[in-house]
Amino acid sequence: MEKITILGSTGSIGTQALNVAEKMGLGISALAAGGRNIALLENQARKWKPEYLAVMDEAAAKDLKIKLADTSVKVEGGADAVNFAATCNSDMVLNSIVGIAGLNPTLTAIEAGKNIALANKETLVTGGDIVMSRAKEKGVSIFPVDSEHSAIFQSLMGVPKGNIYKILLTASGGPFFGKTRDELKNITPADALKHPNWDMGQKITIDSATLMNKGLEVIEAVHLFSVSADNIEVLVHRQSILHSAVELEDGAVIGQLGTPDMAIPIQFALTYPNRMPSPAPRLSLTDIGTLTFEKPDLDTFTCLATCISAIKRGGLYPTAANGANEMAVELFLKGKISFLNIGEFVARATDECKNKQNFTVEDVFEADRLAREAVLSYI
Repeated sequence: MEKITILGSTGSIGTQALNVAEKMGLGISALAAGGRNIALLENQARKWKPEYLAVMDEAAAKDLKIKLADTSVKVEGGADAVNFAATCNSDMVLNSIVGIAGLNPTLTAIEAGKNIALANKETLVTGGDIVMSRAKEKGVSIFPVDSEHSAIFQSLMGVPKGNIYKILLTASGGPFFGKTRDELKNITPADALKHPNWDMGQKITIDSATLMNKGLEVIEAVHLFSVSADNIEVLVHRQSILHSAVELEDGAVIGQLGTPDMAIPIQFALTYPNRMPSPAPRLSLTDIGTLTFEKPDLDTFTCLATCISAIKRGGLYPTAANGANEMAVELFLKGKISFLNIGEFVARATDECKNKQNFTVEDVFEADRLAREAVLSYI
């Protein structure tokens, strides 16, 4: 591998991926970002000198084009520009765009025959059937970047197909583990953004606090590993050392452990099947001492229960759950709804979904739009 493309380069995963690429000596063919952090994007462009830079926000793209006029970097704006970035001359596309906005770039990369390092879970949550089918047809590999799915992927190396009995999907439990619904009534965005173990973007951190993130990961695992939701067990593991595991038919349990550092899963997606020295700190089990595991509280953290129900019902229900959550989190961060409203609104909008079992990409975006509108109507 010589060059990669990074979509979502100014986010938490994107910036860490650039650090990993630097350590590996990889070049950057293209970068893409939303446009909220133009200063960082300009710095990335000057340092990495990509051939192409896409900015979702067209006004921000015009501003950046002026700032980078003294360079050879081509800057374009809008959704089509982001999709085009996914087709640029690179050995792999790492997609770390947040939300359903990552779906079309993933599909575009697949059509271009690019292998994908996938950190955008909504790609599979909303369009999993379409994405996995098309990737198989095009002979494209999808390597998971989420720490949990990377752990499962690593644990299954050398395991014959069909030998999975159960996937053990670990969750940190977020900042509110053990709290009751009554204790969560007055939670503020500032409270919810204090994750105990991971440094992530705002949206994903809120999703971790509601356990929505884990619900999305259950749906993602169904598509990535061709298992039923009934064969996935979520475990709250506060230390975030066992990143996930698989139980095999013979009762053996194989897991991947490591420090809570995204450098390992990002790098492995880029180097598979090879291993290289990583910038992540080494794990000392004697320093950790104790690993604990508990069942999640589905009655308090209802987003997880809604997602499990959605993938069992199939069709467009997972899309509705995701769209409703994206809107609800946005409203919560703006102080317009309460923390508990997030789970309530996601469940309600998901139940109201006009479902189709056989759907198109257009159906996905329509279901997403309707779910968002439903949440807005609840305020």
